[in-house]
Amino acid sequence: MSTLIFGGTIVNEGNTFGGSLLIDRDRITEIFRDGKAPRGTYTDVIDATGCFVLPGVIDEHVHFREPGLTRKADMESESRAAAYGGVTSYFDMPNTVPQTTTLEALDAKFELASTKSHINYSFFLGATAANTELYGQADAHRIPGIKLFMGASTGNMLVDGADALATIFDRCAQLGLPLMTHCEDTAIINQNMAKAKEMYGDDPAITLHPQIRSTEACWTSTAKAVALARQFGTHLHVAHVTTARELTLFGHDPLITAEAVIAHLLFTDADYATRGALIKCNPAVKTATDRAALREALTSGTIYTVATDHAPHQAADKQGGCARAASGMPMIQFSLPAMLELVDGGVLSIAQVVSLMCHHPAQLFSVRDRGYIRKGYKADITIVKPHSPWTVTPEVIQSKCGWSPLMGHRFNWQVQSTLCNGQMVYHQGEFDTASRGEAILFR
Repeated sequence: MSTLIFGGTIVNEGNTFGGSLLIDRDRITEIFRDGKAPRGTYTDVIDATGCFVLPGVIDEHVHFREPGLTRKADMESESRAAAYGGVTSYFDMPNTVPQTTTLEALDAKFELASTKSHINYSFFLGATAANTELYGQADAHRIPGIKLFMGASTGNMLVDGADALATIFDRCAQLGLPLMTHCEDTAIINQNMAKAKEMYGDDPAITLHPQIRSTEACWTSTAKAVALARQFGTHLHVAHVTTARELTLFGHDPLITAEAVIAHLLFTDADYATRGALIKCNPAVKTATDRAALREALTSGTIYTVATDHAPHQAADKQGGCARAASGMPMIQFSLPAMLELVDGGVLSIAQVVSLMCHHPAQLFSVRDRGYIRKGYKADITIVKPHSPWTVTPEVIQSKCGWSPLMGHRFNWQVQSTLCNGQMVYHQGEFDTASRGEAILFR
């Protein structure tokens, strides 16, 4: 089976040029750097005129909630939402039920995904205070790395004891496994929450969330993680950095990198007044100054990757204030259009979007044959069209939870097509329900 994509503007490895792509089964076989489509007979022909042709997005940070929490989301629904948004690969987090902290639980997730996921998949092994012996037993070609919660969040996988942390950082360094951390200081958060409850009652207003999960809580934990990584030589990737102060810890050591997620690039604490708990997430959305610093860090190299921390909840779970409302939001369907909106705003270039969402996740986690438009690589391709306005409505949303903090938002970029392993998963509103992704390989 052969596919020709012609007439589009290809964006890849810092270059933007008119060209065509030839795909044979699941691989890119030729890249033509001119506007002329090569002659031949093809099974499928895709006219990308007026569009940009990008590598498929790799979202390194999602919570698809399966197994155990499928009332909120599942692999089928969320991988479908991902495909609608131009995402072709994802790495899922371990705070499911059961937690992905054993090899048996890890294998069970891979088995589920093989029958349910519409796009490519992998899963982090979760760190506990007592499972470091498993790191070397896990197949390093199947997993992106180890996920460590240094701050308490959904799923209660907190590890903050000094000895346990040292063992985890040391073990990852010995094995050469990337360690991805959620960094917030739980003791500081608990103190802040206790004070807020004394002043405002059992469920303080949602506007206080960034004061409870404060800059100090983030800085203290991130600084500790960076210090441990330097001590042991660990490959550390800090998830969802939210503050200008934390950014000062990054940018000098290629083994110590930072991730930003869409919510913190779009929203500020002023948005709690209108969006309420819909934008409640951990770490919290913070100030306009912090958002500006994060956006600037996208182009300076201080932020290395952009992901979603896609974390659906049922609408009922999002009711209440700081104590009661669940933390997390569904974002994967809208992450690429949101980043392209920042391109329109002059925040960064489309080539930088591709680096942050495609190239850098592939580099960081040593993904095999994905994340680039290269001859011989897997044909994971996203085609996007500018000047194509559309609005987020309930009918548009593919996530199982059925809501979005972006409800009513008007985007100007639209995902036209998503190809995964050479197969057309999504095309102009049509979705292939029979599509299935593959397990991602690393290293």
